[in-house]
Amino acid sequence: MLKNFSWKWILVLAVILIAVVYLLPSIAPGMWPHKKINLGLDLQGGMHLALEVETEKAVENNIERIGQELRTFMKTERIRQIGLSIPGGTKIEVKLPDKENLDKFDALLNKEYRGLETTRQSEGEATTITLRLPQSEIDHIKDLAVRQALETIRNRIDQFGVSEPDIRRQGENRILVQLPGVKETERAKDLIGKTALLEFKLVDEENDVNAALKGSVPRDDEILHQYELDPKNGQRINQVPFLLKKRTLLTGAQLTDARVQIDSQYNEPYVSISFDKKGARIFEKVTEENVKKRLAIVLDNRVYSAPVIQEKIPGGQARITGRFSAEEANDLAIALRAGALPAPVKILEERTVGPSLGSDSIRQGLISMCIGGILVVLFMAVYYKAAGVIADIALLLNILLIGGGLAAFQATLTLPGIAGIILTIGMAVDANVLIFERIREELNLGKTLRAAVDAGYDRATLTILDANVTTLIAAVVLFQFGTGPVKGFAVTLSLGVIASLFTALILTRQIFDFLLIGRSLKHLSI
Repeated sequence: MLKNFSWKWILVLAVILIAVVYLLPSIAPGMWPHKKINLGLDLQGGMHLALEVETEKAVENNIERIGQELRTFMKTERIRQIGLSIPGGTKIEVKLPDKENLDKFDALLNKEYRGLETTRQSEGEATTITLRLPQSEIDHIKDLAVRQALETIRNRIDQFGVSEPDIRRQGENRILVQLPGVKETERAKDLIGKTALLEFKLVDEENDVNAALKGSVPRDDEILHQYELDPKNGQRINQVPFLLKKRTLLTGAQLTDARVQIDSQYNEPYVSISFDKKGARIFEKVTEENVKKRLAIVLDNRVYSAPVIQEKIPGGQARITGRFSAEEANDLAIALRAGALPAPVKILEERTVGPSLGSDSIRQGLISMCIGGILVVLFMAVYYKAAGVIADIALLLNILLIGGGLAAFQATLTLPGIAGIILTIGMAVDANVLIFERIREELNLGKTLRAAVDAGYDRATLTILDANVTTLIAAVVLFQFGTGPVKGFAVTLSLGVIASLFTALILTRQIFDFLLIGRSLKHLSI
């Protein structure tokens, strides 16, 4: 019995010590090299964003991609066409001159694009075919765009370094983002909203960019700009127009890494990018076929640089320069590593919760917890006397264990989480009440104190486990399917249930054993 007694005391002291070690940084910052308890948006302030994914743009991008593929296939198959256009970005219109080319085009559609819906209109020998995506495919593209945007934004925020962000889908095309503790709100918004579509395009040096600016833009070209920013305020001070080929030779889809490095010559940061094997082959081929031509590096329709290709570049390595600050280069690298958004996102709602509001919530929550705790402690001490004091010691250690658990698991404490702790204060003594009432019954039957305590714990344990395990199951379900504040409540409730089981069934039992065995106590007021 003594051996078992000593082993349990070692377990109790070890658990308490571990809880103190994890909780110490939150109580006395700087005293211990460990993270503090994470506070939620409602306690420490931060950003709340409601984003809308422009899913129609994802459909348009898909149509545009099919249109470019069709042009390539038709050149390969030598199918002559009078015109290929994408009116409104929702359909593709192909005008074919005669039946021979129409038959070839039908064969191409049957082979590569069997799922497209087609309508035909004849004008003499010529035929205009309109291609549309079926509604089921449009719905799938929109749903996929939102899911991909959700994962991309989550990856960016994780690399940005926000503790316990809350990112979830809301409705068909909206994403809710909560970033606790974020102070650089504009930087965070830029990072989240950046589409980060990286493209490599050739500069059209055969046509005049000035003529294009006046309205004479070649059919297969487009005008994009390179911006020079003032390093002091980030405002545009100059913009250089570029006449680029519309055809994208390589995209960021083949990227494997993007890192910030410092240029040894100019001592300025730039972003070094690496491609996978497929991307490296394409990049090598592009540079080999276009030596002495300018290759523009375009990100979100902005030209960052347009260097002249001096020679074939093997290995799949490139760099993006643009007079970045260190933060801009780092954010660009994060966006490229996380991948491009499948469609632009628009900020519908933005709220910033100030730290002062969070401090008020913490103070009021702690006041509520202290008042509730004091009332429970007084009731137990008055009603159960000395045994009630033992329950009060267990209650205080229970709160300590919850705090230690929050810090150890790096869970986020929210305002509903504080409510969960207050609820746990009441639940923690409930197990002791069951045990004490059972001990009273055994004493009234004439049993000795030692026998009454043993019987009280033995008979109450199953009931206590029943009640607490069912509560724990409910808390786990809330955590699994709940969001935001509901999860915060579930976390503290779960930790509270586990801590109360430990303090009620192990800690208080050890105190009773110490008094009855070590002190040979014969009487205890209960």
